[in-house]
Amino acid sequence: MNRVKAIATSLRFLNSSLATRVLATRNQVTHFSSYTPLPLLGRFHNLRFPCTHQKLYFSTKPNSIVELVLTNDWSQGLEHELENCRSSLTHETVLYVLKRLDKNPEKAYSFFSWVSEKEWFRASSSVYSLILRVLANKETMKQFWITLRMMNEKGFYLDEETYLTISIGFKKAKMNSDAVALNHFYNRMLEENAMQSVVTKVVGIISGSEWDDGVKNELKKLKLQLSDNFVIRVLKELRNQPLKAYNFFHWVGKQSGYEHNTVTYNAIARVLARTDSIEEFWSIIEEMKSVGHDLDIDTYIKISRQLQKHWMMEDAVKLYELMMDGSYKPSVQDCNMLLKSISLSNKPNLDLVFRVVEKYKSTGYTLSKAIYDGIHRSLTSVGKFDEAENIVKDMRNAGYEPDNITYSQVVFGLCKMRRFEEACKVLEEMESCGCIPDIKTWTILIQGHCDANEVDNALLCFTKMIEKGCDADADLLGVLVDGFLSQNRIDGAYKLLVEISNKCRISPWQATYKKLIERLLEVRKFDEALDLLRLMKTRNFPPYHEPFVLYISKFGTVEDAADFLKALSVKSYPSYTIYRQVFESLFREGRHSEAKDLLYKCPHHIRKHSKICELFGSAESQKASA
Repeated sequence: MNRVKAIATSLRFLNSSLATRVLATRNQVTHFSSYTPLPLLGRFHNLRFPCTHQKLYFSTKPNSIVELVLTNDWSQGLEHELENCRSSLTHETVLYVLKRLDKNPEKAYSFFSWVSEKEWFRASSSVYSLILRVLANKETMKQFWITLRMMNEKGFYLDEETYLTISIGFKKAKMNSDAVALNHFYNRMLEENAMQSVVTKVVGIISGSEWDDGVKNELKKLKLQLSDNFVIRVLKELRNQPLKAYNFFHWVGKQSGYEHNTVTYNAIARVLARTDSIEEFWSIIEEMKSVGHDLDIDTYIKISRQLQKHWMMEDAVKLYELMMDGSYKPSVQDCNMLLKSISLSNKPNLDLVFRVVEKYKSTGYTLSKAIYDGIHRSLTSVGKFDEAENIVKDMRNAGYEPDNITYSQVVFGLCKMRRFEEACKVLEEMESCGCIPDIKTWTILIQGHCDANEVDNALLCFTKMIEKGCDADADLLGVLVDGFLSQNRIDGAYKLLVEISNKCRISPWQATYKKLIERLLEVRKFDEALDLLRLMKTRNFPPYHEPFVLYISKFGTVEDAADFLKALSVKSYPSYTIYRQVFESLFREGRHSEAKDLLYKCPHHIRKHSKICELFGSAESQKASA
């Protein structure tokens, strides 16, 4: 309790004018209660389902195979059952099964090992890339390296995207030895792979000029040995020139002795799912359907995420509908992600939300809490609070009670509409219902105030949060610091960060430190910026020296430079490169005498370092010749 009081007192001290102010009385609030529905609501009435909680499965063959593998131990009997399904185990189906087994890598590996040995199944780099991503964890590293070696022996190529994804995963999991081994494998593969030089030559010809008969003739002269692996690699190299990739794809398809298949069709689809080639993308999708090929589930997930990332929501929904009508249906999580992406648009398109939910409904699923949240999020984001209340009512009828996520979405929508009194009242209603606002709910409320340039009220909300015993975190501190900086209240941001990080015992994000250091140096608050640099060092963040070097070269004294270098020397002296950067910046500004004075203050090993001596010798020569 004493800590809470101390924090509240410190916050009030930051702006004494706030100490005597109180939050205004709020008389209006959005309740989860009865109301008169608006016209749009009729579309959402149809989304109600009986309250059933049993898990339903797709009745399509691919999903039946997934359930067969998941619900049985691996045995000869299971292999016999799978053998009976061989006519359904197409390339797309195998990818679908592996993707759905990604949370169960042991079974995924057993299925992959079994199917890859069958004469009737033709593996591809896509299949190997997927199984490697599934196996890239501590529990299945033995299987990972066996599969990678098998992939290499069979002439398949580890593409850059898969390599980087796995490598980053290893580093995050602190699997450093595996990360180093993978790096060696990848680099050796590039060196030893004779195909790479041909791929590079082909890409150079295509990239060098517009697609025309001249390019086609140059390609013909190469007398290419066309294979799926080769075509895929060229397409990936041309991913930033999608229209040229499209032309190459069709040119290859017309060459004697070569015919596109599901693997190459999926490869070109991944390349074309961009704003500047979306027409070509849909034309490839139609062409695939006409020749009996399907978009595999791994390709769908990657394309869908790419479309969502670039806010191509209409295309993302159209693709979702297409996949849901086929055999390789996206998962519930894929639906959740799509709904969330739509809701994050500046002005969510409710028609797209309706289309996604209707298509989801058509598979026979009941709405989960996450799906209700997805609908609710879009409605509150566009200010359709009455319709949002109806969704909550349906959600309750289905057995799901509103929680912090539900209430937070209402708070976000109200803040977006600048209805702050009602937003604050929602938190009071939450408490009265026994749903205590968590840090995320408070952060949304405070962020809403900051976005509206009401930073003082945001600070009051923060004080109230602390008094209620909810601990702050780095995200919320970053929001408040950004709010102060948006009003150019740099001193206030600095005092806030120091007070909160000390008294709440939280470590600000590295990005928060960096941003504030830059703004402090802009207004020549060197000492305060240096204090933050010292704090960063105590939190074991890497030194952020760049803005200090620039500041010192233009405005700093020799003492400032010495203090800066000392601040970097908590456990050991900084590397000679930082000293060199400081000296070089001083020389560039013509401050030779200051550079010399600073050199005399440096440790002996820096003064005698060959690179430093060389730098000063060069500077003296230039000065003498000037």
